[in-house]
Amino acid sequence: MPTHHLARLPRTAIAQAAFLVACSACAQAQTAAPAAAEATLAPVTVQSGAERENPTAPVSGFVAKRGLSATKTDTPLLETPQAISVVTRDQMEAQGVQTLRQVTAYTAGAVSNYFDSRVDSFSARGATVSQYQDGLLRTYGTYNSSRPDPYTLERVEFLRGPTSVLYGQGSVGGVLNLTSKRPQAETAREVQVQVGSHARKQIAADLTGALDANGQWLYRLVAVGRDSGTQVNHVDDDRVVLAPSLTWRPSADTSLTLQGLHQKDKSGSLIGFFPWQGTQLPNQYGQIPRSTFISEPGWDAFDTENSSWGYLFSHRLNDSWTVRQNLRRTVTEVDYRTIYTSFTANAATGRPARPVFNSDNRTVVRDAVWNLNTGRMLLIDTQLEGKLNAGATQHTLLAGLDVQRNHSGQSAWRAVAPSIDVYNPVYGNFTAPSASALVRQPGVAQRQLGFYAQDQITWGRFTATLGLRHDSAKTDTEGRPAAAVDDKAWTKRAGVTYQMDGGWAPYVGYSESFQPLGGLDVYGTPYKPTRGKQWEAGVKWQPPGQGISAFVAAYQLRETNRKTNDPANPLNSLQIGEVKVNGLDAELTASLASHWDLTLAYGYTDAKIARSNAGDQGLPVASVPKQTGSAWLSHRFATEGRGGWTVGVGVRHTGSQWSGSSAISTPSATLADALLAYDAGDWRVAFNVTNLADKVHITQCLARGDCFYGQGRTYALTSTYRF
Repeated sequence: MPTHHLARLPRTAIAQAAFLVACSACAQAQTAAPAAAEATLAPVTVQSGAERENPTAPVSGFVAKRGLSATKTDTPLLETPQAISVVTRDQMEAQGVQTLRQVTAYTAGAVSNYFDSRVDSFSARGATVSQYQDGLLRTYGTYNSSRPDPYTLERVEFLRGPTSVLYGQGSVGGVLNLTSKRPQAETAREVQVQVGSHARKQIAADLTGALDANGQWLYRLVAVGRDSGTQVNHVDDDRVVLAPSLTWRPSADTSLTLQGLHQKDKSGSLIGFFPWQGTQLPNQYGQIPRSTFISEPGWDAFDTENSSWGYLFSHRLNDSWTVRQNLRRTVTEVDYRTIYTSFTANAATGRPARPVFNSDNRTVVRDAVWNLNTGRMLLIDTQLEGKLNAGATQHTLLAGLDVQRNHSGQSAWRAVAPSIDVYNPVYGNFTAPSASALVRQPGVAQRQLGFYAQDQITWGRFTATLGLRHDSAKTDTEGRPAAAVDDKAWTKRAGVTYQMDGGWAPYVGYSESFQPLGGLDVYGTPYKPTRGKQWEAGVKWQPPGQGISAFVAAYQLRETNRKTNDPANPLNSLQIGEVKVNGLDAELTASLASHWDLTLAYGYTDAKIARSNAGDQGLPVASVPKQTGSAWLSHRFATEGRGGWTVGVGVRHTGSQWSGSSAISTPSATLADALLAYDAGDWRVAFNVTNLADKVHITQCLARGDCFYGQGRTYALTSTYRF
């Protein structure tokens, strides 16, 4: 990280500290106000009965009814004027998820097109989905971080549509917020052993409880160790994770949780970037096997090391005001070595700049790449929350200041590698480069400062949510002052819900987003950020006293300033591109008293290019399935408690996708999953199967010339002992 970047960090801390002091002063002034003013504060009501659900703590079953991601406050999902899904720990366990992309497999409108060892990527509503963890950005840069392990997560919240008013820069797709497992006051310990397909062997442990008799100190330790192969020959999926956390609660008003994570992964190239022929289109030698590895054994790698530390702090200043601050520092190192089907043109042979077979229809030319990637992130989010009464209305006020300091670096080497037979690969004709061949690339530093304010107003059965934010996002490329970008933007959100009898809540909402692109066109003009606007209307349903949560949401959104081709210069891009999306998301999640758990989800996305110079105006947006759907049903055969057999089955459907070319499209695919488990006291044994029929399916074909395979049948036998 450059020295000038580090020099700014103390000022970040000073700014955050000043904001904390200002928050405290504001709250203290409110406390010291005259008695007449104090009379307007909301009364404190003590309720008997079951304890209210905590949006960061464990939830029994599939249904959560409160969340943090949509408002950054503890808010019932019924009062959120935007479609949001929560995947609980119990749902992840029942469906046997092994990767983050599997977590959202039964969530409406979420699409993950790549079965990839490098990243878990998602899209929704025609655009990418940003990933956050505990309310802070999880990654910055490309292929310079580890994939999260679902075993370390308590829940995952998926907020659809533009979310910049709370999170700053991001696309119109939405936010996937991961909630880490945190220390709990009640002692709970488990050890888990798992074996499965591709010689998978994993051991994991999750231990939590109080360290002292008064419960002021709580701990949690989550650990994972794995040795595994994959469906692609010579590619491992090995992992070691250690995630300790410690909570100090000196009083009911104050909480400080320290979090740490160290993760090391060893994997390789699951994706070969195979040509259309031999994957989706026919080839005289048949379809390329999913297990084909065309890189070089012993050299190919995607090895990551990720270390992070941070804290979650909360202090209630008085009955009305609470101040919070979350901080995380992350350092990642990635050794990425791969050889894949070439995109390099050869004028002498007439080879195009896309993946194709050689004339023998068996061999392909390959590109070889070696990158050493680094990532450095410092994230701080400080919030002041107040609860006040004003006449017949109740207000939950939120003011926030968040800061990001991110840096990505890379050393790179690239070359054309010898051809290989994809139907009978023979290795050893590739000469690996030495470290001296790596060339250091300019580092990229990004700084963001955001101020946001929100008011959640309750009046009778109405709840209105109003939000406003201002961001300043600066990006500097080392040694390239002309490429410096300084973007500023205001974003807004407004919505209202109405709670009816029977747990019904219709709503309507408006939200915005902005996302800096960075870089310059050939005329030296910086690219403007893309901007998104969305209108959404829907209805939510949570019948009182029942474990059911459902919603239907219709939306219309527009994203502007997308890059399109410059007809006067093929090496340039203009910013007149515009995408319009109309769609509908519907989802039902239930955990019923008769031991049935189920999810139903459907997504309809009509994403069209509204303005463009590329001759594609009016065509669908590439790689966006128009329809997706899923259903999961499981039943526990027990009269009480967790004992007995559990049987479950799920079906997932992804519709066909426009590739961006009339020459090929991505076909639809329907896959099935299954569960068989037995609980006996402290023991649980579960057998999960993904892609039960072992269907060979293509997840995506691109106009640039390549297609990608999805995950074949995998199984896992998991034995868990709780004590």
